[in-house]
Amino acid sequence: MGHYFTNEQLPSDIKETTCVVLNQHFKFLTDNGVFSKDGLDFGSRLLLEVIPQEEVGGKILDMGCGYGVLGIILAKLTSSKVDMVDVNRRALHLAKRNAQLNGVSSYVSIFESDCYSEVSGKYSSIVTNPPIRAGKKIVYDIVMNARNYLADGGNLYLVIRKEQGAKSLIVDLEKVYTVKVLERKKGFFIIQCHL
Repeated sequence: MGHYFTNEQLPSDIKETTCVVLNQHFKFLTDNGVFSKDGLDFGSRLLLEVIPQEEVGGKILDMGCGYGVLGIILAKLTSSKVDMVDVNRRALHLAKRNAQLNGVSSYVSIFESDCYSEVSGKYSSIVTNPPIRAGKKIVYDIVMNARNYLADGGNLYLVIRKEQGAKSLIVDLEKVYTVKVLERKKGFFIIQCHL
């Protein structure tokens, strides 16, 4: 069995999950071969609850969007335009369906991109729950190269667990960004990286 970040052809078994984030109800279709197929994971929920909504406006990039949780919920909560990218085609297909299911299709653009390979332009915010299992090289590509796609004064928001190397990642991020840990909870760190 492959990992969720590959495009391997696993048997499809689409399920509907529901969640409530910041008093808003959402429905998501999930499937085999995507991250957190059983529903909203703790790290993504914490990231969404901690991100300062008033600072996220403008254009947002959801890097490694999976089936669309971060981008769709932020589009709904902020009415911002959101580009959502992933390398997993099954996840992208679900993200498009989920954008319709949650009434944000007009706010989002969803497309395939291997990290930033197909991304252009600048964003006020980039959000990510990086694919740790894809390896350190991919994670560092996502978080370190975000600076090339952030507008002046833009922010990268990410979630990472302590045992996945949060502390060493923070040290490396501080070489490039002004870093603030917004929250620590149950071993998860919510990190803001400001340009």
